[in-house]
Order: sequence, then C-alpha cells, then structure tokens
Amino acid sequence: REAPVPMMLLPCLLRRLVLMVPLVFVAALLLMEPARSDQEAGTAIPAESRPCVDCHAFEFMQRALQDLKKTAYNLDTRTETLLLQVEKRNLCDCVTASLLN
Repeated sequence: REAPVPMMLLPCLLRRLVLMVPLVFVAALLLMEPARSDQEAGTAIPAESRPCVDCHAFEFMQRALQDLKKTAYNLDTRTETLLLQVEKRNLCDCVTASLLN
C-alpha cells in the first residue's frame, strides 16, 4: 500500500510547480539588465541633426522627378533619331526609285 502515497503527493507537487514557474520567470525578468538606447546597433544620430520625414520624402520626389526628366529627354532624343532615320530611308528609296524609272 505504498503506491497511494506518491499519488497523493502528485497534486501537491503540481501545485508547487505551477506556482514556481511564474515566480522563476518574474525573477529572471527582474534580474535582467534593461537594454539602454545607447546600446542599440549602429550609430546613434541625435534627433536635432536628423532630417524630418517630410524632407526625406521631398528629396526622394526631387530625385524621382530628375530621373523622369532624364528619361523623357532620352526618349525624345531617341525618337528624333529614329524619325530622321525613317525620313532618310524614305528619301533614299524615292531617289533610288526615280533613278530606276
């Protein structure tokens, strides 16, 4: 009849375990050193010297506009070159056809 004794101890041990796990967890959290802002990865830039979000957006839009202008200019130049080539080819075809007749 020694078997019932461990069965009676089981609820008591479970109760202690249920109380000890959160206690150990809270103690571990309290003993941990909190992370400070100067320990963050990378270099810290003071808020006064950082540009605002609107300034970043404005600079980004300026660069995008400059890129679009360059692309439009390149397309215009390319279109003019192709049109000149077509006109030259048409002119040469006309001259060649008139010489053959």
